[in-house]
Amino acid sequence: MADEFTRGKTYRSLDEQLERLTPSEERFERRRRTIGLFLGPVLGILFLLLPLGLTPPQQSLAAIMIFTIVYWLTEAIPIPVTAIVAMSLCVLLGVASVDDVFEAFGSPTLFVFIGAFIIAEAMTTHGLDRRFAFRVLSLPGVSGSTYGVIITFGAIAAGLSAFISNTAAAAMLLPIGLGMMNALSGLIMDRTGESDPTRLRFGTALMLMIAYGASVGGLITPIGSPPNLIGIGFIEEQTDTTISFFEWTVTALPIVAVMFVALCVILIALNRPEIHKIPGAADYIADERAKLGKMSTGGRNTLIVFFLAVLFWILPGLVNLIFGEDSAIYTALSDRLDEGVVAILAAGLLFILPINWRERRFTLNWNQAVSIDWGTILLFGGGIVLGSLLDDTGLAQRIGEGMVNALGVSSLLSITILSVVIAVLISETTSNTASAAVVVPIVIPIAVAAGVSPVIPAIAATFGASYGFMLPVSTPPNAIVYGSGLIPITKMLRSGVVFDFVGMILVVVGVSLMAQVVGIV
Repeated sequence: MADEFTRGKTYRSLDEQLERLTPSEERFERRRRTIGLFLGPVLGILFLLLPLGLTPPQQSLAAIMIFTIVYWLTEAIPIPVTAIVAMSLCVLLGVASVDDVFEAFGSPTLFVFIGAFIIAEAMTTHGLDRRFAFRVLSLPGVSGSTYGVIITFGAIAAGLSAFISNTAAAAMLLPIGLGMMNALSGLIMDRTGESDPTRLRFGTALMLMIAYGASVGGLITPIGSPPNLIGIGFIEEQTDTTISFFEWTVTALPIVAVMFVALCVILIALNRPEIHKIPGAADYIADERAKLGKMSTGGRNTLIVFFLAVLFWILPGLVNLIFGEDSAIYTALSDRLDEGVVAILAAGLLFILPINWRERRFTLNWNQAVSIDWGTILLFGGGIVLGSLLDDTGLAQRIGEGMVNALGVSSLLSITILSVVIAVLISETTSNTASAAVVVPIVIPIAVAAGVSPVIPAIAATFGASYGFMLPVSTPPNAIVYGSGLIPITKMLRSGVVFDFVGMILVVVGVSLMAQVVGIV
C-alpha cells in the first residue's frame, strides 16, 4: 500500500480517479475541472487587456498568476504541468528572459527535494518506513488512538523543523507517515467499511499535520525557516535593531505552542478520523514488529545516511548556539553545509555503501532512485520562478502599496494586521521566502512614515510569510505531502483557509505581546 501512495500515483487525472469516486464526487470533479479549463485562460486574457496602470511585465505576470491560480485550484490539468506552462508563458509574454526564468531550477531548495526524496525512496525500499512507523506506534498512549497518532506526528514535525528546514522535516516524515497509513488503514477500513485507503480522513489529517506542523515549527528558531533569517536581516539593516537567536526563540516559542494546539484542534475537527479508538492495535503492532525481524544491511546503511543528513543539517545551528553567528567556525560551516549540498551528498552515499560487495550491489540503484516524485520538483520550481518574478517586476510591491493606500492604515495595530494579511496572501501563491523578501521591506518604511515602531509589523510579516496552507505550492511541505495522493486539494484548501485565519490572529496578538515582553522593541 505504501508503494501505491509513493509511486506513480501523484497528481492523478480525472480518468485515473473515476473508479474511486462516488457519482456525486465524479460530477463535482468533472464540473470543477471543466470550468477551470476554460475559466483560467479567459480570466488571464481579461487581466492582460484591462487598463490596470501596471507596467507591461507586471500586467503580463498578473495575468499569468490569475491563470495559474485558477488551474491550480481546479486541477484542470496536472498541477506540475500548470507550473511549467506558467514559466513558459512568462518568457512568451515578455515578463523575463528565458535564462532568468529557468535559472530558478538551480535553487538549493530543489536539491533538498531531490536528495531528501532519494533518501525517502531508500527508506521505503528497505522497509525503514514501516520499522519507524511501528516503533512510533508502540509508544505508550499512541497506538490505540488515531488522534494520538496525528498529534504525535505533528509534534515530531514541529520539533525537527525548528533546527532543520521544514522541507527536510516534511520529506523525512512523509515515508514514515505513509508507513503509518499502511499499518493502520486496514484496521480502520475493516471497522468502517471503506474500501479505498486514499479516501480516509485519517490519512488526510495525518499528511496535513506533517506539512503544517513542519511549517509552524520552523518559526521557533531563526534557522528554522528562510523567511526568519530574511526578516531578521531586513530589520537589523533598516531599523538598527538586533534580534539574537535567544530573543527570537523566546519570542516565538509561546506563539508556536499556541499555534500547535490550534492546529491540532482544527485539523482533527475538519478531518475527523473515521474512528477514535483502535481495539487490538497494540497486539497488531507487536505482531507486525516481530515479523520485521532484524534490520537488513540496506536498512542499516540507509539509517546511517539518514542520521548523517540530519546531523549536518543541524550542525551549523548547534555551532551557532555554542560559538555565535560571528564565529569563524560558524561562518565556515554555514557557507559550506548548505541544505541542498548535504541532501545530495547524503543521497550519493546510498550509491556507495554496499549491500553485497562481491556482487557490487549497493544500498540504492539508479532505477530505484528515479522513482522519486519529479512532479513535485517541477511544481516547486515553478513556484520559485513566479515568486522571484513577483519581486523582480515590482508587482508584489505595487499590490502591497495599493492595499495600504486604499485602506489608509496608520496605527501600529492596523499596520501589523495588514502586514500579516499581505504576507499570508502572497505566500499562498509564491514561496514563503519570496513573500518575506517582498513584504518586510515594504512594511518597515510604511511604519516609519506613520510614526510607529516598525519592528513588530516586520516580525509579524516574517511570521505571516511562513504561513500559506491552502495550496500545494504555498510551501514546500504542502507540496511534499500533497504528492502522497492522500490529500484532495479541496480538503487542503478548506483546512488551510481556517488555519490561515486563526493563525493571522495568533501572529498579530502573539508578536505584539511577546516582542514587548522580551524587550525587542
